[in-house]
Amino acid sequence: MFTGIITDIGTVVSSEASAAGKRMVIACAYDPATIDLGASVCCAGACMTVVGKDRDGAGRNWFAVDVSPESLARTTLGDWRAGTRVNLERSLAMGAELGGHLVTGHVDAVATITERADEGETSRFNFAVPDNLARFIAEKGSVALDGTSLTVNSVAGNTFSVTLIPHSLEVTTWGERRAGDKINLEVDLMARYAARLMEF
Repeated sequence: MFTGIITDIGTVVSSEASAAGKRMVIACAYDPATIDLGASVCCAGACMTVVGKDRDGAGRNWFAVDVSPESLARTTLGDWRAGTRVNLERSLAMGAELGGHLVTGHVDAVATITERADEGETSRFNFAVPDNLARFIAEKGSVALDGTSLTVNSVAGNTFSVTLIPHSLEVTTWGERRAGDKINLEVDLMARYAARLMEF
């Protein structure tokens, strides 16, 4: 479980085919001594299991994850290459501050940025989402986009918008995002369960 508050920007060092799908190595600021093998790290919104960790000869910290074919098909991870920068968050500890909203790291679909409008020091992003997920997105509700907990500004059909403040643009990969970019989307957990309950 995560909160959608990004704590580091990692950089993909390598992405290679493996028996499990792909093995990716991600450089980060996290001390490898504090990461257990088998721990979960949210990588641009996708919960990944740490299968390796160390510090290289240049003193760069890294961890490795195995990405399954399912994750490669349903997220943007299949497009990651050496040099790709990704939002990172370590799993929520009991008693820690819940600064965003409850995020599982289970990506529902890939959304597309249809427009970026810089308004002073803030930036508004518009997104298009698959029709079957639009009903889970509500004005002033929460979404996780590339692992970032964000508040929905407006909704129209299968499109919605969010606004990012300067701090968020600086400490995440959002400052680099442009129209046409693909983004990992996780809808709000409570909205998903509420909709399911209403079916019965």
